[in-house]
Amino acid sequence: MSEAATLENYEPRLKTQYKEKIRAAMQEQFNYANPMMVPKLEKVVINMGLGDAVNDRKVVDSALEELTRIAGQRPVVTKAKKSIAGFKVREEMALGVKVTLRKDRMYEFLDRLVTIALPRVRDFRGLNPKSFDGRGNYAMGLKEHIVFPEIDYDKVEGQRGMDIVVCTNASNDDEARALLKEFNFPFRK
Repeated sequence: MSEAATLENYEPRLKTQYKEKIRAAMQEQFNYANPMMVPKLEKVVINMGLGDAVNDRKVVDSALEELTRIAGQRPVVTKAKKSIAGFKVREEMALGVKVTLRKDRMYEFLDRLVTIALPRVRDFRGLNPKSFDGRGNYAMGLKEHIVFPEIDYDKVEGQRGMDIVVCTNASNDDEARALLKEFNFPFRK
């Protein structure tokens, strides 16, 4: 079998787990009449705000490169909408980078986040179970981006935090919390 055929048939581990186990468990837990009613993951948005970018343009370039490595997809640069003299910010100045992951890349990122990155966080006691927005979306923050294995610790100029938002099509927070628990998100008690 050729390498192209192998890659073509590849399916992320979490996606397979969702199809085979999670969907059935959720349908049983919430008594859905139809498997299509079971909530699913829609997208993951990763954002890095760069306050240092006001003084140094190289910060944006290095953050762009590092987030590309983490996400496996090229991020977009976020720019200021209006000038704020107190913060030394001018309109259209680059202030951060963000990327939206969907489908297979989303599942691969979440797999690395839950199994590799979160256990590497110092003094990690679990994710806050109250960080849902009321519509089934979960937001969390990381103080250090170096917990991801793609980042070479020796080449990093400074530690940067990132915001990660997991968007689901769940109608309420309880369904979304149950879905993320099935994906092994380590919520604290």
